[in-house]
Amino acid sequence: MKNKKELRIKYKALRNSLSKNELEEMSLAIANKVLLLPIWEKTYFHIFLSITELREVNTEFILHLLSGKDKEIIISKADFDTRNMTHFLLTDNTKIKKNEYNIPEPVDGIEVPAHKIDVVFVPLLAFDKKGNRVGYGKGFYDKFLSDCKPDVIKIGLSFFDPEELITDIFEGDVNLDYCVTPNLIHSF
Repeated sequence: MKNKKELRIKYKALRNSLSKNELEEMSLAIANKVLLLPIWEKTYFHIFLSITELREVNTEFILHLLSGKDKEIIISKADFDTRNMTHFLLTDNTKIKKNEYNIPEPVDGIEVPAHKIDVVFVPLLAFDKKGNRVGYGKGFYDKFLSDCKPDVIKIGLSFFDPEELITDIFEGDVNLDYCVTPNLIHSF
């Protein structure tokens, strides 16, 4: 049992210990597991674009799956002053640019309201066996997910297995429905 602060330190270090090759192989394994989730009849899929500098799961493989299955793909732009995210449809014309935090974001485009989104792939540093997650601590995703429809499917992506329990969960923290690791789909 650990608190979020301890987990952030632990998992940033674990991620940094992975080679570029391991990152790619594990990201591909996660994408292959995503194919097994009961989500493919849905239409609107929100996905985060990986921050390579933070060694996040490379979502490019999942992007290819979504695109190959002709899904509506939604990506976001974060406003660090308001902690709000604006969601845009990813099209062939979408220009993507890294912001000051190295987050690849759409410059502009066709806006999509949060309540239209069916499935959200959620970035995280760690998660526990109850589906609680630890992010970077800014609360963007908790705020965004609480604006989505109640039955939105929330899927975490992680290189590592769950912790037993995250001790400092708050009321505003939104639980995951699934978390996909290279070896397993965890269901909550």
